[in-house]
Amino acid sequence: MPESKPAFVRPQDFIWLLLFGGLAFASPSRSSSELELLSALAIFQLAEPRVAFFSTSRGIITANAIKLILGFLLIGFTEGIQSSYYLITLFPVISAATSLGTLGSTIFTLLACGSYLIFLHPFFLDPNRYEITREGLKILSLRVIFLPVVGFLTNQLAESNREAVKRYRAAAMQLADANQSLREAEAAMRRSERLAALGQMSAGLAHELRNPLGTVKASAEMLGKSIAPGNEVGKELAGFISSEVDRLNSLISRFLDFAKPLHPQGSKNDLSEALDRAVSQLEQHNPPFPVTVYKNYSPDVRPFHFDAEMIERVAYNLLLNAAQASAPDTAITVKTRQLEGYAELSVIDRGSGIDAKDRESIFNPFFTTKREGVGLGLAIVVKIVDEHGGKISVESEAGVGSVFRVLLPTGPPEPAA
Repeated sequence: MPESKPAFVRPQDFIWLLLFGGLAFASPSRSSSELELLSALAIFQLAEPRVAFFSTSRGIITANAIKLILGFLLIGFTEGIQSSYYLITLFPVISAATSLGTLGSTIFTLLACGSYLIFLHPFFLDPNRYEITREGLKILSLRVIFLPVVGFLTNQLAESNREAVKRYRAAAMQLADANQSLREAEAAMRRSERLAALGQMSAGLAHELRNPLGTVKASAEMLGKSIAPGNEVGKELAGFISSEVDRLNSLISRFLDFAKPLHPQGSKNDLSEALDRAVSQLEQHNPPFPVTVYKNYSPDVRPFHFDAEMIERVAYNLLLNAAQASAPDTAITVKTRQLEGYAELSVIDRGSGIDAKDRESIFNPFFTTKREGVGLGLAIVVKIVDEHGGKISVESEAGVGSVFRVLLPTGPPEPAA
């Protein structure tokens, strides 16, 4: 949501006007210097919240210094140490206490006390005309003590408010994280429900289609053998039927792979060896992809428990997608590294990338952007990774490339020999 702009007229503005108006009205002398300084203080107090500079640390210090100077001049022009305006020195003290912390509050409190006590100097106080009595010293002491007491109490209140704000912000961040985790859990649950429903449908559909497809293929082969040698069109059509049946059988096999429950056979395996087999399988793909695969394996990744055949399939699917998204004579990088409790497998390409609008859907079954794809490759990858207790994520930018990251739990580190 956009931040709302502060109101041009605030309720506290009327309080400041009432205060300075009352001071001007109650002034016994109403000299021009006194009224001008009161007006300057009033204008500055009203303008300060509306100037962005005064909301910065340097601006706050500058504003308090200006108030201190104006208060000093006002006291100086109105009988100095006997001035009834001595409370004006509270302005910079309270302001510093609320916004500059303990150190800033202490400094400005000392400056305010000094700016008032300096009027005891003979330069300002004529000893021939004024005599400081014992009663006058008591009053003077109370006035000076009043400043640090107010500054300390205001600073303590401000510190308490700041601590409360920090606690509220921390609680709000924790709540936001909890809400995000809840949304992710709900999304994962919905995806699991969709996977379960689609898996059941795929299994039933595949079972019903397999038998008639076998009959169609056998009939096409017999038809091809019975066609006269000179009937090239008939042989070509029979070949089309047979090849399309093979393609449908392959698709059904993928449906069944997606639908059947996975039971990883966990044994201690070397991740690099599984990745090497996946790379070799990609290089033997027919037709071969004219891309170069760079291997960047970390020696820190030690053998750990995982199903080598399933993780090899994960790597192959990711490599195949990367190769299909890459232009000829480009490079794909397969990389591993050890994290705390996880082994990370990354497949990096510099291909066409994934549109932002498709990024949330690419792991859903039957979602594909390929002309001849069926959208089960990444869904099977997610299923295998989930069964291993791992995580998968993608970073991609259209026209730049993609990075698929798989985290596989390695368990606690083995004790050193």
